[in-house]
Amino acid sequence: MPTSGSEATPAVPTPPPAPARSAAAPNSSPTPARSAAAPNSSPTLARSAAAPKSPPTLARSAAAPNSSPTPTSHPPLPLPPPTPARPDGRTPPRAEARMLPGERPHSRPAARGGAVPRGGRPSGALPPAHDVMICVALPGLAVSGDQGQLTGRGLEGFYRNGRRLLSRSRLLVAGREPVAVQARMTAADRARFVGTVGVSSPPTPDPDVVVERTRHADGTERITLRNTATRPLRLPVELSLGTDLADLRTIAAGAAGPDLPATVHDSGLRWRCPAGTSSVTADPPPADALASAGVLRWEFDLPPGGDASLELKVRADGANPVRAAGHLATGPLASATARGDDPQVAAFLRTSVADLRALLLRDRTRPADLYPAAGAPWRCGLAPAEALAAARMALPLGTRLAAGTLRVLARTQIPAATPRSGMIPGPRRDAGPHLPAVCTGTEATLLFPVLLAEARRWGLPEAETDELLPAAEHCLTWLRNTVGDGTYVPSPQPGGPVRCETQAHAHRAALLGADLLDACGRPGGTGLRQWAEDLRGAFRRDFWIEDPGGGRPVAARMPDGRPVRHLGSGAAHLLDTGLLGGGVHAPGLLDGARTGQLARLLGSPAMDSGWGLRGLGTKEAGYNPFGHRAGAVRVHETAVAVAGLAAAGHEKEAGALLRGVLSAAAAFGHRLPEMYAGEQRTEGGVPVPHPAACRPAATAAAAGVALLTTLVGIRPDVPAGTVALHPLRGAPLGEIGLSGLRVAGAPFSVRVGRLGLAMVEEAAEGLQLGV
Repeated sequence: MPTSGSEATPAVPTPPPAPARSAAAPNSSPTPARSAAAPNSSPTLARSAAAPKSPPTLARSAAAPNSSPTPTSHPPLPLPPPTPARPDGRTPPRAEARMLPGERPHSRPAARGGAVPRGGRPSGALPPAHDVMICVALPGLAVSGDQGQLTGRGLEGFYRNGRRLLSRSRLLVAGREPVAVQARMTAADRARFVGTVGVSSPPTPDPDVVVERTRHADGTERITLRNTATRPLRLPVELSLGTDLADLRTIAAGAAGPDLPATVHDSGLRWRCPAGTSSVTADPPPADALASAGVLRWEFDLPPGGDASLELKVRADGANPVRAAGHLATGPLASATARGDDPQVAAFLRTSVADLRALLLRDRTRPADLYPAAGAPWRCGLAPAEALAAARMALPLGTRLAAGTLRVLARTQIPAATPRSGMIPGPRRDAGPHLPAVCTGTEATLLFPVLLAEARRWGLPEAETDELLPAAEHCLTWLRNTVGDGTYVPSPQPGGPVRCETQAHAHRAALLGADLLDACGRPGGTGLRQWAEDLRGAFRRDFWIEDPGGGRPVAARMPDGRPVRHLGSGAAHLLDTGLLGGGVHAPGLLDGARTGQLARLLGSPAMDSGWGLRGLGTKEAGYNPFGHRAGAVRVHETAVAVAGLAAAGHEKEAGALLRGVLSAAAAFGHRLPEMYAGEQRTEGGVPVPHPAACRPAATAAAAGVALLTTLVGIRPDVPAGTVALHPLRGAPLGEIGLSGLRVAGAPFSVRVGRLGLAMVEEAAEGLQLGV
């Protein structure tokens, strides 16, 4: 039985073909509703803030009475907008015996007997995503190889809402497959393929026909034939079409079935299965439509220099054409541009913004609220922690994406009168070889008030801040209740480690949350600041170990006090302290001397691959350059490190990491994947892709915005009417200018010269330059 990894090329029957029927009128499709959580009442933090605290002990804080995580759940593989991962969610299987939720699957054991289907991929192995071209305009995808033909192998096909509507589209011109000569992405949502065909007899080196195929994520493809010969040509054209109507989960597991039988439908073909129906219509209608073979045929007469085109539309029956959220004229992201001495910056910012737009989804219950999906092809749904991180890094493009993401997640918040009241649910995520999986719900809950506080600084309107403030207060109440009488945010799992990275997130949430509460006239800020001060003192004692190299932070401590000593990219979050008023960064968990030592460690060859920051140092046990938490470069954490190092004054290390990522972006056509191999950069080398990485990914695309804006050091305080600039004085990319950013809801443009001096070129009326 053929599988999705095999190519089925049916024999074309010879009986006279029946003429194709006329095209059907498009039908509308209802949008399934998703229930929204009732809004929670605004809590008061005064009582919990004033609660007496016992001396910090690691053993006590490891207990987690109020912070049990969302049970192991799985990423929202396909598509539009699922609610955040739930305890009963499902995910494609991994090769490991236990699933690490929050990540895509990588592989699963081969089918019984170890059979390898035609196409060379063992049953159950995850199809590689690094060698295909992914056009994205969610909820639509179009995935193609570089030959332009859709063969049905691996991931290839047109998708909508996570279901493959067309998996095979094989073009023959005059009985020949075009010779592929070029394949490139022309935008985030479309790709262009150019091929040639020779029909002369005897053959000549020069082609007679140029074939251009433009494929869109919205389910359309335009095929143009151009006669380059000096004589008229009559060209028979044939398209072999097929689909399995498999969903991405099934494809990821290597369990897609054979092509379904087709029927003639209007000016094309239709396929049905219990899970759904899809159709392909053609304009002009084909002369022949052969359902038994899945073949459409035309014949074109082309004069010298003449051309002819046909257009295919791939649709789920009853569905309207895809109207991607990111293509709205009033979208939430500004059309920022970059210019400068480095020729890469313009394309890097343009591609980053386009990819982030392509990943936007509408909330089902409130379509006006947009949020970023985690990434394509595997994670085209809501991943709370990553959505918040991406929206935060995209604040220079405006606050509307942050507001929409916050509103969507506020509706998922666990309501009051439950043990985990105030928490934002999220799946677990692999934490590498040294630690158990981490609960991303904890990270999302701690990031929510941080994003709201910083969005307010960037110009989020007061009415929207007030609307979202109760949810932020619930998050901060969850934090205080989870810590209880201890000092540290414990592991949600009894007996689990107390993580360094989690304490950094909590410390930042407390300080920015306290600042937000004070600004909005709410109680609780004093208690949060006192707890953050206590946390700093305990952390500096418990989470730093001295060694001959100058010392290092520990990644975690076990409940009995044993340190987990490995050095990984998670330590970069110690530098991400958050923005307070007046353009001032909040204090961090480390003092100045230890911040300098951490900067040296992150800039060392063990951590800096030359392409970005490794997830785990090369000298650490378990290092694997392809391990997605064990040595691969993760773009998001590299951007966090660059911004944190720059804010702390360690420009040498920040500039080196930034230049490395920018070079990697050029090698990836400026569309950065979420991760790539952490192999050391060599002269003339290129970064090695990770076969399972999402590309595009929301955090990687937003990191492109964050990296370039770090160069100019924008620190707004819109409530105070000021914006401060703290550019990298060394100007690691030479002169750079950024235009079309948004501060206070108005265009903001800035330029940094080769001497590291910044100048505002455009800003909102009344906005003053701060210190």
